[in-house]
Amino acid sequence: MFDVITNGLSALGSLGVALLMLLENVFPPIPSELVMPFAGYLSAKGQLSFVAIILMGTLGSVGGAALWYWVGRWTNEDRLRRFISAYGRWLTLTNTDLDRALAWFRRHGAGAVFFGRMVPGVRTLISVPAGLTRMPMLPFLLYSAVGSLLWTTALALAGYLLRSHFDRVADWLNPITNGILLLLLAVYLWRLVQSFLRS
Repeated sequence: MFDVITNGLSALGSLGVALLMLLENVFPPIPSELVMPFAGYLSAKGQLSFVAIILMGTLGSVGGAALWYWVGRWTNEDRLRRFISAYGRWLTLTNTDLDRALAWFRRHGAGAVFFGRMVPGVRTLISVPAGLTRMPMLPFLLYSAVGSLLWTTALALAGYLLRSHFDRVADWLNPITNGILLLLLAVYLWRLVQSFLRS
């Protein structure tokens, strides 16, 4: 996974940062924790503009959030519940999970969107309840943009500051990211089997 990300950024530059951050929000296995630090490292080497990678990373992240927001707006709670009842086991998602997510979002509102942009695993999901509950688009985009800006800046700055140590980090980061993806797959399969055993 690390090699795919690094090759993509090297080839596409700042546009690649936006594209990968967009995809990270649509397909969470692409982690921003790899994309932005490597972009920061390329910036430290003079290959990319630091300001450009922050702006493009934020733009891609907000674009992915907006996509899921519109999925939430397009559907409604009843339709989503029917979908979860029919296909939720394949996503290891239950209507109880939806109840919890909606209750948490309704309690925290704008704060959930803002802080959710900085929490791994939540970044993608937080946009759906925002759309479902018809949160106004402008505040949603504003809170998403500010949260994403802080997150992308922090990650890019980490890569920028690593500079000469980045090559050493890369040597162990690739097997670790592959291991994390395998672990996520194992957890998914375990939850899927449990879902079938319960039914």
